[in-house]
Amino acid sequence: MDIADRIDATGLLCPLPVLKLRKRLNALAAGQYIEMRADDPAAVVDVPHFCNESGHELISITETDGAQVYLLRKTARN
Repeated sequence: MDIADRIDATGLLCPLPVLKLRKRLNALAAGQYIEMRADDPAAVVDVPHFCNESGHELISITETDGAQVYLLRKTARN
């Protein structure tokens, strides 16, 4: 899997991680992957909700060094 973009949103609080994610997803082509690292406790709820509402595919959420790493795939409809 080739990750097209990576975002470091550590230290940012709601809603900034999701806003950065949305902006960067707009620049990607359908089917491309993006990874975001965030440590905002609200992101655990906000990122899956954003994916559900926007139609992007949330591939995984992993925990590394006190932060969550979100892997998403941009869908064709967005």
